[in-house]
Amino acid sequence: MSRSEYTYRPAWWVPGGHAQTLWGKFLRPRPPLATRVERWETPDGDFLDVHRLDAPNATHDAPRLFFLHGLEGTIRSHYVAGFFAEAQRRGWAADLMIFRGCGDEPNRAPRFYHSGETTDLAFALDRVIAESPERPIVLAGVSLGGNVMLKFLGERGAGAPPQIRAAAAISVPFDLERGARHISTGFSRIYDRHFLRSLREKALAKLQRYPELFDPAALERAHSIYEFDDAVTAPVHGFADAHDYYVRSSSLRFLSAIRVPTFLLSAIDDPFLPSDVLDEVRTIAASNPSLSVEFTKRGGHVGFVSGRIPWRPFYYAEWRACEYLQRTL
Repeated sequence: MSRSEYTYRPAWWVPGGHAQTLWGKFLRPRPPLATRVERWETPDGDFLDVHRLDAPNATHDAPRLFFLHGLEGTIRSHYVAGFFAEAQRRGWAADLMIFRGCGDEPNRAPRFYHSGETTDLAFALDRVIAESPERPIVLAGVSLGGNVMLKFLGERGAGAPPQIRAAAAISVPFDLERGARHISTGFSRIYDRHFLRSLREKALAKLQRYPELFDPAALERAHSIYEFDDAVTAPVHGFADAHDYYVRSSSLRFLSAIRVPTFLLSAIDDPFLPSDVLDEVRTIAASNPSLSVEFTKRGGHVGFVSGRIPWRPFYYAEWRACEYLQRTL
């Protein structure tokens, strides 16, 4: 395939980063997925729900896609349907790990999920690998899920499981603190408020079961994702404050240690992240041959809608990511 075919051309009828971001959530159809759900008990007495897409006619060397969703994502997230449909088209099986607290049933443990929590990913991958040790695995993560995936790969470095052959990350907030501050300004505040509303409801429900978990007054005062992370995420998960959480969890500081071939797709007009962060990622990637970078001028946050006519859109992100994963294999 020629280089020109890898060029993202934004749809003229979805102009700007915000339109690209909002299109998927509100206007993209979600085809039904023939998945089955398994509940895996975790070592700490909690559980993970994993949605699994089988590929009964897959060849012995066909990979299994392991997918991580974004902040407050679910099986119903538009990009999940897109990635699973792309995997199915290629004859791959696929798994979606639902982060703790994001399923239809609240998780049991006091803790939630967060952008730097990688032990659940390690646990789930170990189980998938044990099922079919000879089958190659490819990873993909969107937004928060991409940050978790990259942090995991950087933590493991050359010691990553050999079954993991390639990875792809879409619209990652590589620097969590700068992303959190950016999303609380200008028009991007609509996303900040949307996520805060959902996170606040879950935190209040958790507080009913664990009254000493965090200070309810601090939650009441939180009016942004940054303040929520300072009031809830940090104390619940053992961080000193939001700054400490962001510094220790941002994938930016783990990129140089990644040794699995990894594709990074982001848009400069992503309303969730200041574009200068992507300049830093480019610099790191230039000295790490395991990282392949494609930062487009347009595309929004997990948008990347293309196509010449509105009734026939083409969603570039999942196609491009899976194309990279397949060609790397």
